[in-house]
Amino acid sequence: QEKSSRLSAALFGEDCEISRDQLYELLKYAALGKCHNATQPSWCRIYHQSHLAGVVVIVLHEMSQLHFYKFYLQFKHLRRLFRHRFTLTPSANFLASLYGAGANLKPQNTAQGLTSTSSECIPKSSDLQCDPIIRKYGEKKRGLTSYTLTLEEQKKNDYPIKGSPGCKGYIYTECDQQRTDSSPLFGLDCEMCLTAKGNEVTRVSLVDAQGQCLLNELVKPETTVVNYRTRFSGITKKMLLPVKTRLRDIQTRLKKMLPHDAVLVGHSLNADLQALEMIHPSVIDTSLLFARNEGRRFKLKFLAKAVLGKEIQCEQKLGHDPAEDARAALELAQFFIEQGPAKVAELNLEMLLTAEKLAEVSQNKAALQPQGHRVQKQLNEPPHLSKPCFLDCLQVTGQNPLLLGRQELDSSGLCQSNLSTSNKQILQRALQDVPLSTFSIIQFSWGPEYIASHFPAGLCEKVRSKLTDMLTIYAGPFEEGFCLKSVKKEFGRCGPIQSITVVTETYQPYVCIQYEVLEAAQLAMESLNGAEVAGSCIKVQRPVTAAMLDCDVLIKELELDVENEGVIYVAGLKKSITETDLQEEFSQLQDLETLFLPKDRQSGKHRNCCFLKFQTSQSAVDALEVINGWTVKGSKLRSRNALASGHLWRWIWQMNHSIGKQGGNILHEEMEQLSDCEQDIRKKVKKLDQHIKKLYRSLQNNTLCVVLFPGVN
Repeated sequence: QEKSSRLSAALFGEDCEISRDQLYELLKYAALGKCHNATQPSWCRIYHQSHLAGVVVIVLHEMSQLHFYKFYLQFKHLRRLFRHRFTLTPSANFLASLYGAGANLKPQNTAQGLTSTSSECIPKSSDLQCDPIIRKYGEKKRGLTSYTLTLEEQKKNDYPIKGSPGCKGYIYTECDQQRTDSSPLFGLDCEMCLTAKGNEVTRVSLVDAQGQCLLNELVKPETTVVNYRTRFSGITKKMLLPVKTRLRDIQTRLKKMLPHDAVLVGHSLNADLQALEMIHPSVIDTSLLFARNEGRRFKLKFLAKAVLGKEIQCEQKLGHDPAEDARAALELAQFFIEQGPAKVAELNLEMLLTAEKLAEVSQNKAALQPQGHRVQKQLNEPPHLSKPCFLDCLQVTGQNPLLLGRQELDSSGLCQSNLSTSNKQILQRALQDVPLSTFSIIQFSWGPEYIASHFPAGLCEKVRSKLTDMLTIYAGPFEEGFCLKSVKKEFGRCGPIQSITVVTETYQPYVCIQYEVLEAAQLAMESLNGAEVAGSCIKVQRPVTAAMLDCDVLIKELELDVENEGVIYVAGLKKSITETDLQEEFSQLQDLETLFLPKDRQSGKHRNCCFLKFQTSQSAVDALEVINGWTVKGSKLRSRNALASGHLWRWIWQMNHSIGKQGGNILHEEMEQLSDCEQDIRKKVKKLDQHIKKLYRSLQNNTLCVVLFPGVN
């Protein structure tokens, strides 16, 4: 579309709304790009996606557009750092779709446990034929040699291969004996820390077929540790200080311990062998063994729970236990071999994973509902899955998405509550881990003591009331019997009027005027205060309420908002004037980028004002000097800097029409004194704003950063 039409539409709120699917498109393309078959978003364009250093999504849990306006002054850094803003259309389970639960999940009728094997859960034989496990291995039981990776599969999945250029200096285990179905299985797992060299092994575990731990050794890396990744690795600086064992020592010990026909088992074992700098010819990879569609993989934690009924990688433990992970991978391989593909397919792991996601989403949603309105959502049949989550796609491409928040999520959909984690702790972890990840979701929240019910019931009404007061001015005093029509005409030159009423409670009459746009009310304050109107020298002022005490500060901040840079408001246009007429009149203004002539949403007629956007702020300043007092077709123009961006203008319009014509009555009511609760929330918001600033400033250049106010519904 043409640049000018896109700009003018977004400028005044016609096109500043995006859907969840549109946001999904943007994030998916930014994260994956063309090389992974992602397509450009339909509503915007990312140039040179391959140059992006990363994507960071900051989620302000339970906050909405309402909170952004309510705490506009407190979100000082957010407003200054983030130039582009859009209204996100409401949608159910929005965050679930972001984290991976499909948009088309259908709630069903009866509960299904994670490890249930009831007849309702078992797929029909016709369905089994479509299962990726059956398509890969068939239905019959086989020996372990049928499940070891072929040389081609190892190459495809980045296993170290003997003789390949990237494996120069790697140690070969020399386990060259022919494998049989009775060859011994060994579970292997390593924990790594980030060093100046990259990922280096800091702990190695090896277990035998009986689950006995043969090796569980700390390893001193060759280079300086940059990040211990303690939350995942369990490794601390203190643990490694006395360690003398080096990688070459572990390589020697493993070579001696493994029989010549040994089969190594692990979950994404390629990463462990690469870190060990070792080559082994016969491996079973459980992340590939339990096959999924479109190259996605189940996490080890999920498989251990769903297949073995075991909880591993628990939040209570500091980091992963490599011996526990090695044993879990080994037992998963043994289960698969002993039970056969058909029995594994009957577990319907895809459905169990989706059920786990949906149960978590339903639980979170129910927690926000009043007790009497909670409905238990359960499952009866396999849900209909939508397209795979791009977080899963990221993992297939070797990228590990980072998800941090009070609700600890991963892209398998498993979620553990961690409500003791503060926003400060989340920030500290984000500052440490975000630079290491190409895709991060950081969720800040109010905390358990600031759930939705703690907000004043009339929060929305308070915001609406304040905006109404800002749109309203009082003018007077006038002489008895003054001409209301001439007053309306004079004040109408400042912009479209929503309503005008005469105030008779005073000694001399005043008028109360409510405008449709903030700029009109402010222009009336600036140009008509002290002027002579209808034969009287009048004073123009806004309502005096507690909520309006910071009005001047708010107006100034709106004027300086990055969204309003280079945009000016022009009023006093005749309704007979056309957009073409204005284009001709304003063509002499330097660097004019676009002109927008807003229309009444109900009648379709254009207003008596317009907005001009210039390429630079200085050009806008120069234009203001020229336009003020300019006459167009017999009409004298008034102008000032713009105040209300597209989404705010849309909000004001909706607010005006929801309140209707009763504005005058509302305007005389004073706002209640803010409660201690709200004052406390203000401090909380300022802290969140500081966190966003710190996180933003820590990001690498060329990082796409998105902040979401998803709301609670």
